Amino acid sequence: MAGNAKDSKILEYKDLISQLNTTIAAQTELIKSLQQTIDADREEKKILQEKIDYLTKKLFGTSSEKSKDIKGQINLFDEAEQEADGRPEISAITVPEHKRKRKSTHKELFKGVPSRDELISLPEDQRSCDECGTRLEAIGKEFVRHEFRYTPARGEVVNIYRETYKCPVCSTADTMAENIRFVKAHVPEALVPNSYTSASAVAWVMYQKFANAMPLYRQEQDWKQLGVPFTRATLANWIIYCAKNYFRPLYDYLHRQLLKRTFLMADETRIQVLKESGRNPETDSFMWLFRSGEDGLPPIILYHYTETRAKYNAVSFLDGFSDGYLETDGYQGYNNLSGIKRCSCWSHTRRYFIEAVPKGKEYDYSNPAVQGVQFCSKLFDYERISKAKQHSPEQRKAYRLEKEKPVLDAFWIWLEQQKPRKGTRFEKAVNYALNRKDTLMTYLEDGRCSFSNNLSENAIRPFTVGRKNWLFSATPKGAESSALVYTMVEMAKANDLNVYKYLTYLLEQRPNESMSDEQFEKLTPWNEEVKQRCQN
Repeated sequence: MAGNAKDSKILEYKDLISQLNTTIAAQTELIKSLQQTIDADREEKKILQEKIDYLTKKLFGTSSEKSKDIKGQINLFDEAEQEADGRPEISAITVPEHKRKRKSTHKELFKGVPSRDELISLPEDQRSCDECGTRLEAIGKEFVRHEFRYTPARGEVVNIYRETYKCPVCSTADTMAENIRFVKAHVPEALVPNSYTSASAVAWVMYQKFANAMPLYRQEQDWKQLGVPFTRATLANWIIYCAKNYFRPLYDYLHRQLLKRTFLMADETRIQVLKESGRNPETDSFMWLFRSGEDGLPPIILYHYTETRAKYNAVSFLDGFSDGYLETDGYQGYNNLSGIKRCSCWSHTRRYFIEAVPKGKEYDYSNPAVQGVQFCSKLFDYERISKAKQHSPEQRKAYRLEKEKPVLDAFWIWLEQQKPRKGTRFEKAVNYALNRKDTLMTYLEDGRCSFSNNLSENAIRPFTVGRKNWLFSATPKGAESSALVYTMVEMAKANDLNVYKYLTYLLEQRPNESMSDEQFEKLTPWNEEVKQRCQN
């Protein structure tokens, strides 16, 4: 009996041990599971902290890529279109409570503004009678219109008259009394129909708004200081009419010239247009920037508005461009362009690695993100040296192959060795570079290829800076008008012209669709006569 009891006890102990082992195993698995959860939470916390640091840097740092719209700010970009009511300022009336407001007379509108007369005479070579060849004599003058002309900080009203001529012989001959002809001097049509404005006045409004980012409501106040009650609606009408009728034909010519180049650059940024057909007001539209590259030829810079960022927009605008190089950021929509070679921007690549550097680790050269920055910065150093030495395209190509190609080879080997954590900014940087390896190497093929897309980013920056003063655009028509004016402003800057003088010159010349390419060429900012007229 004693032996049986002992055996039974032993069996109980064995069962207990087995149960304890099972419990321990289950607890071990639970601990492992909990540890994995804790590790995952820690990893997620690190990623979230990284994102917080990145966003904090974006908000409060000194990054040149920072572009933050401030809620409630006034519409600058398309204030011109938004405020335009389509009515000529001369005949404008308001109807409060079914009572017509009396129109302002010329005297009332320009009260306190200096005024002078301008007489337009016949050219000397036209002052002969067509019938008998006798020299014509002036017999009087005819009032044509009032025209407001603007010079910085001073406005004046010019009362335009034109002389009328007759032949003194024909007018006294009895036999020719019935055939007396009066000849009048030719007077150009008003810049804007039914308007007082002039080329100098419209050019100043455009210059202040698109070059200096001064909204029309503030310009309205400035005009009042000069004693002229021009409303923002009036100023808006001027901008839209002149952009459509005078800038568009020259823009189309510049577009044709751009497509003939071999090296182009492109960039795009978001805008918000409220009244696009079939689209919500909150939907983003896009302003594109297409420009010539570093080919040694005069720069061409064109703004282009589209409702979407769809790939066909770039394809459509660059239709006709082939056998060339296109420098862009990482947007994949440019890949649909056929017959060209893509060049990806090294500034964007470096930017991804800079953004992946943990807070406070900027000088920790053991950190992989910092190492990535160092690779990119070394390439930039060589590019600066090449420019400082003023290398020709052939010399630059040879220099790049000698100095930069070994750095690139080491960079790609280093990238392949990296094992970044998923979801981190470092992973994005690594993948961004690896996915664009081929296009990041294209610049080695020709010394005229740009190393980065900084030129196009610099050209589109005036728009992005101005965008901080407005929140949205009203309609596509306004966005298109703004694109035209921005184009002429940036073309003047890029070719070292006085922006205001160039805008004034274009409006005085009034480009139109009937002009030939030879005539358009004489209006380009690189034309020698234009330079003489429009440089500071």
